Amino acid sequence: MSPDSRIPVFDAIKALAFVGDLSMGQPVDHSVRTAWLAARLAAASGASPEAQGHAACAALLRWSGCTANAPEFATLLGDDVGGRRAMLAQASAQAAAAFARSVGPLAEIHCEVSGDIAHRLGLPPEVEAPLRHIFEAYDGTGKPAGLPAAQIPEAVFVVTIAGDLEIFSRTHGLHDALLLIGERADARYPARLADLAREHAADWLHALDQGAAGDLQPPSAALADTSAPLELIADVIDLKLPWLTGFSRRVAEAAATCAAGLGLDEAGQHRIRRAALIHGIGRASVPNTVWELPVVRNEADVERLRLVPYWTERAARRIEALKAEADVASYVDERLDGSGCFRGAKGAAIGTEARVLSAAAHWTWLRTDRPAHPALGAEEAANALRDEAAQGRFDADVVAVLTGGAAPAPAAPAPTLLSAREVGVLRRISLGDSNKEAARVLEISPSTVRAHLENIFRKLECSTRAAATLKAMTLGLL
Repeated sequence: MSPDSRIPVFDAIKALAFVGDLSMGQPVDHSVRTAWLAARLAAASGASPEAQGHAACAALLRWSGCTANAPEFATLLGDDVGGRRAMLAQASAQAAAAFARSVGPLAEIHCEVSGDIAHRLGLPPEVEAPLRHIFEAYDGTGKPAGLPAAQIPEAVFVVTIAGDLEIFSRTHGLHDALLLIGERADARYPARLADLAREHAADWLHALDQGAAGDLQPPSAALADTSAPLELIADVIDLKLPWLTGFSRRVAEAAATCAAGLGLDEAGQHRIRRAALIHGIGRASVPNTVWELPVVRNEADVERLRLVPYWTERAARRIEALKAEADVASYVDERLDGSGCFRGAKGAAIGTEARVLSAAAHWTWLRTDRPAHPALGAEEAANALRDEAAQGRFDADVVAVLTGGAAPAPAAPAPTLLSAREVGVLRRISLGDSNKEAARVLEISPSTVRAHLENIFRKLECSTRAAATLKAMTLGLL
């Protein structure tokens, strides 16, 4: 992990909030507004300033586990983004509760991953615990554990009400939002908190409309003084599509090596690497089914894909520490001949750093196994990229360095927490293989794969494949 990849931890939290908002089909300020409302509700209930900050952080990270269960939601709903957007806006309390009960395994994946993210960020138990139980309900019917009210952290209820108020007021209007929250009182959350939210809702929402959440600050001095690696954000982004596990890291490595080979100064190399790590934020806005089609089927899907770098820029630019990188990342799909997106920029309008990133991302894409598109070998991919450079889509000098440079230095030996065979099994599972598919590739039996997975989960202290993948990436095991 490169020291230059670290950013203030509160900026990392906000970046993950944007990824979650896009995954849930929400506006990119949804989680920030929810966090502000959660802090206000906690304060109105008599919580300490510290507890108010914990509630705000939990609200920001509430959807951070959404990329982890996107494949399962895509299988269940077809459109994982649109389906979750409709789920959140569901007006019928009974229908919403019934749906929530039907997706227990998906809630387990989400909660484990979001809790692990909080842990990796060094956040206190008062933030991590609510995230691990964020779908629990006051009446004991929630997920993932069906806990009784007394065992559910108070912040779960605070964040849930804040989220409902933000979404319902936006989609149904204030009057109906208050009715819907009232219907869920003493079922999804305690009536005492629901009543407080209804009492103050008009004033709070008016303050939000006046920009009150625009200067959301770290809830504590300790949090303001800590940092987090951008690699964690990259890994969370890549969880959305199992076959992209580690993709953003590989793009970052290729782009940084190319930048050094071109003689760019150290600041430029760092900026390119950081931009590469976040270039995929906008992918969260596109349903998995669109990414996995052999060809794009209609104009609506073309537009969704075209806007991926736009959403990356919209999200990352809101974070002070990433503004320069957001600009570079937004050019990842541009082409020198003007055939790229989202701007259709061409020629001199595309700077050197952006040229490096776009070529590195495409180079890595060509060598990645995708549905209906097997990975090209190194030489085959190099020839394909050179052909595109000859046709004017990529910078020929950048491509020459990218495809002709020395191979990256061998990675340092991985920690010995997992055996070589366990790493092999986890690598196949992390890419979306079933036990049977992994067994076929590794030439072992499905029961042996299952036994290795049990050992992997035990050693990594995980219970879901997505959580094991994320932890293995952060530990350098994959």
